[in-house]
Amino acid sequence: MDAVNAVDPVDAVARFGEAFDRQDVDAIMAAMTPDCVFEDTSPPDGTRHEGADAVRRAWQALFTASPDGVFATEELIPAVDRVVVRWRYSWPGGHVRGVDVFTVRDGLVSEKLAYVKG
Repeated sequence: MDAVNAVDPVDAVARFGEAFDRQDVDAIMAAMTPDCVFEDTSPPDGTRHEGADAVRRAWQALFTASPDGVFATEELIPAVDRVVVRWRYSWPGGHVRGVDVFTVRDGLVSEKLAYVKG
């Protein structure tokens, strides 16, 4: 780990994930850089949300649309300043599986690119 990433990227993603599990948008945003990027899983290529305001709106919309949704980590793979997380997202009556590719900068999530099966 270098001086740029004084916080282990896995720890930064874990902090993000804990806030996400609580659906705590303020804590999620505190775990992300001001210039963060989130690409969601909407077909066909996902929608790109750039900057804290746009990303915040995306989280709020997700939690409003799916308040009972739960993510479960299946595998976490660290790769220098990136962390790949295989996950299962469940809601009453169904589930999907997918992968997130996180980039961590200065101990904060700067990018979350989401991909889903099917």
